[in-house]
Amino acid sequence: MKAYRAALLRFADDHSPLYEADGLLVVGPDATGRRVVRAAGSHAALIDRYAGVAVEDLRGHLIAPGFVDLHIHYPQTDVIGAPAAGLLPWLENYTFPHEARFTDETHAREVAEFFLDELLRNGVTTALTFATSHPSSVNAMFSAAQARGMRFITGKVLQDRHSPDGVRDDTEQSLVDTEALIQRWHGVDRLGYAITPRFAPTSTPEQLRGAGELAARYRDVWIQSHVAENRDEVRWAAELFPTARSYLGVYHDFGLLRERAIYAHCIYLDAADRALMQQTGAAAAVSPTSNLFLGSGFFDYAAADAAGMRYGLASDVGGGTSFSPFRTMLAAYYVGREGQTKPGLSLTPGQLWWQHTAGAAQALGLDGVVGNLQPGCEADFIVLDPQSTPLLARKTTQARTLDELLFALIVLGDDRAVHRTVVAAG
Repeated sequence: MKAYRAALLRFADDHSPLYEADGLLVVGPDATGRRVVRAAGSHAALIDRYAGVAVEDLRGHLIAPGFVDLHIHYPQTDVIGAPAAGLLPWLENYTFPHEARFTDETHAREVAEFFLDELLRNGVTTALTFATSHPSSVNAMFSAAQARGMRFITGKVLQDRHSPDGVRDDTEQSLVDTEALIQRWHGVDRLGYAITPRFAPTSTPEQLRGAGELAARYRDVWIQSHVAENRDEVRWAAELFPTARSYLGVYHDFGLLRERAIYAHCIYLDAADRALMQQTGAAAAVSPTSNLFLGSGFFDYAAADAAGMRYGLASDVGGGTSFSPFRTMLAAYYVGREGQTKPGLSLTPGQLWWQHTAGAAQALGLDGVVGNLQPGCEADFIVLDPQSTPLLARKTTQARTLDELLFALIVLGDDRAVHRTVVAAG
């Protein structure tokens, strides 16, 4: 076992932040050999019980759960910051040409290594990630994540129509490849597979039906896709699936709404859609920097809460504009002020932080596993330096409350504030 002494942030079952100005985090193996949190609380209350355990003194720093990114595209690492008039032109002019290169496993491996280094540098320890339509992109990413001991979820993109040569796949082969990848990677070490239709318009009914059959056969794998991000996309889906009740209803019709199903964006949902999300256990990946960058719209937090929907925060790189969870949380704060059923919603710093840690883990069905530092959670954590820049140091030194400390980090923090990222493997 090993212990760390610093300020300590974790979350209670009611989502409220728990904070110790002088805390102790004790980690060590459980009965199965996983490296987990053995104890967390005030230093004074715990130190006598763990007197024989080596303690690393990190006072002046804040230990917090590793961030969970609920939706991100690793093949779009080099697309970030590309100018475009909107979602569909951005896909055509930038995304698809870049993704076509991932048939080359050497290229996929190089991008995967850079991508994971960037996640960890920004304090992200778990991510639900799109690969491309090429199995080589999945193998490269899983191999790189496994080498780092990360809890990581990805999957081969399914897109057998309305896609250019180089990324469009074959209906039958795409499903054969998906099942083979599930059998090879799902549940290996800390890895998980996600069945990944790109979005309904780029899959035929036959491909979506096959994806739903795989989701029924492999109940513990994840499902990920996009829904209701952009008005043009919503209209397109309605034209292609005229018998569906809604865009979200397309996925439901093919058996792709259930627990462990994550749908990015969820901007243009109606009350019936939100009720369906709640009933099925599916969750929304809220992607505020991407939605602002592409001019897509605003996620309605008030309506989602009223419906009891699960959701969490996501960077959505490369439509999203930063790997940094601080940038994502700040953008979510802006979104909370706009486009809501109840205008002027003010998300608290604790709520924002929960959405990117324990809330995102709950959306994945991994609450109590990652995204928190309660006893039994896997020991994924970050060590933050509130003195990492002159302005952040000046602001955090004046913080009188936890909200003021966390909000200063959200507004002024970036990768420089992440002093260290630790994953449970060591």
